[in-house]
Amino acid sequence: MSSSKKAVVARTMFDKIWDRHVILSQPDGPDLLYVDRDLIHEGSFHAFADLQRRGLTVRKPKQVFGMPDHYVPTRSRTAEGAATIELTHMIQQFDRNMQWSGVNHFSLQDPRQGIVHVVAPEQGITLPGLLVVCSDSHTSTNGALGAIAFGIGQSENAHVMATQTLWQSRPKVMRITVDGIRAQGVSAKDVVLAIIARIGASGATGYAIEYAGSVIRDMSIEERLTVCNMSIEAGARCGMVAPDDTTFAYIKGRAYAPAGVLWEQAVDDWRSLASDAEAVFDKEVLIDGNAITPMVSWGTSPEDVSSISAQVPDPLSFGDVSRQQAVEAALQYMDLQPGMALDAIAIDMVFIGSCTNSRLEDLREAANVLRGKKVRVPTIVVPGSGVVKKAAEAEGLGRVFQEAGAQWLEPGCSSCAAMNGDVVPAGKRCASTSNRNFVGRQGKGARTHLLSPAMAAAAALYGKLTDVRRLSTEVQT
Repeated sequence: MSSSKKAVVARTMFDKIWDRHVILSQPDGPDLLYVDRDLIHEGSFHAFADLQRRGLTVRKPKQVFGMPDHYVPTRSRTAEGAATIELTHMIQQFDRNMQWSGVNHFSLQDPRQGIVHVVAPEQGITLPGLLVVCSDSHTSTNGALGAIAFGIGQSENAHVMATQTLWQSRPKVMRITVDGIRAQGVSAKDVVLAIIARIGASGATGYAIEYAGSVIRDMSIEERLTVCNMSIEAGARCGMVAPDDTTFAYIKGRAYAPAGVLWEQAVDDWRSLASDAEAVFDKEVLIDGNAITPMVSWGTSPEDVSSISAQVPDPLSFGDVSRQQAVEAALQYMDLQPGMALDAIAIDMVFIGSCTNSRLEDLREAANVLRGKKVRVPTIVVPGSGVVKKAAEAEGLGRVFQEAGAQWLEPGCSSCAAMNGDVVPAGKRCASTSNRNFVGRQGKGARTHLLSPAMAAAAALYGKLTDVRRLSTEVQT
């Protein structure tokens, strides 16, 4: 090579997008990044109070998108329908902050309102190559479209709104390749739970994850959103999937997506974002997608997961002493004994929803299991947005849930984090499509089992954790 020509360095997708957003770089320190999208919910009142106290305004309101989701009632569409007066005031304060700041926003009465990580992709707010932040850890969801997306705190949120920038240290980059073909009954939720079980809840700490391989490529965007959503449960800063024709088909025509000549230019640019073939990752993980089965959690961490056909593990089966102690404490909290068959554990209720599994494909998956049958335990189904709810009702899915005996509610975070009265009582066991099973996550003393929408629906039918593949076998016989 001629000395006058500079060698081209192969780069990962993450590095390509990060480098585009660097305004100022400090040696051995954080980078000042330009932020394309700031997503906010009603918990942002702290950041708005900070701005007003300092006499600041939102620098670029058209690049900020707000919607109430965390504390909204799921049985009404008014702030006054909230479970407490404090929550009513919080929703009302959010509306006042939206009016004061002039940012894009979808109020509780707006038909587009919903969980922020559902609304942003479906409205075309999140696009490939963007840097997206939100004061919620599951912002990683948006990386499914080929964006860098991560959660920030409220002080950082105030900084972003005031300057459209953010100081951040560059993480390392890990590639998780899932090759093979998914077996019958295996969903995207099962795939990501299997990944977390493999690498652990802190296995990706300090990393951005790029998901690759035939299993990921064959997924729909809604499935990829589920996988990226739970990146944070493995400790990652964010999760990403390279944009491809599936991505472009999903985005085209959405409200905030480019159109016309700009669309063609955007797609040409987005195709260049994929990691170079020779790119070197800081860590590589290979997963056999053929071996993944329907999964369910048994402990109090997303890494406490096994195949539904397995048994509750013995703490002594784990080599590390601290892990043994953690598992022993988890089983005590969950009131489970080593050796118990997971598919024999009785449950008290079912929650189908959350930013992990409340999109249209998730609801179809659950409805296909429940159609023409009756649930045995209290079951609530919470769509991720007004758009999802309307589409589901147009397909008759809402009627399927109601005829099965489930409650069909309004969009919101709901029981995922014990919000606004949608609480799992102490000592009760919930089969949940949400992303976290921490102690008290769904309510003080609540016991949570994480699983897919189809698995949750099967649990609702039988009143216990159930292998969804059992249903297809019963139909055949």
